[in-house]
Amino acid sequence: MFLLLFQWLLYAIALMVVSRIVPGFIVQGLWPALIASLVIGLLNATVGFLLKIVTFPLSILTLGLFLLVINALMIMLASSIVRGFHVRGFIPAFWGAVVLALLGMLIRAFTKNDA
Repeated sequence: MFLLLFQWLLYAIALMVVSRIVPGFIVQGLWPALIASLVIGLLNATVGFLLKIVTFPLSILTLGLFLLVINALMIMLASSIVRGFHVRGFIPAFWGAVVLALLGMLIRAFTKNDA
């Protein structure tokens, strides 16, 4: 349980890092980042999962790069839901998805559970 809460906090911090790197990607503090990371996770687990199933052939043709487009769409949808988290268009959402994917790989590498 502690590992899950710790990863949630790290993903929220990753969102704040992305807001410093990607222009047009705005996070106004830790609380909006925590809520946005939770909403993005829930959206990826539900709507994103269905979109990934439907677009599976396209993902194969693009060698998985289309998954970044789906993640960018989930980020844009989350920014329309969460107050204090705003993304100004598709291009910042796409680059935000790229940076979040890279930071997510680092987070998973450092917090993997060997038990």
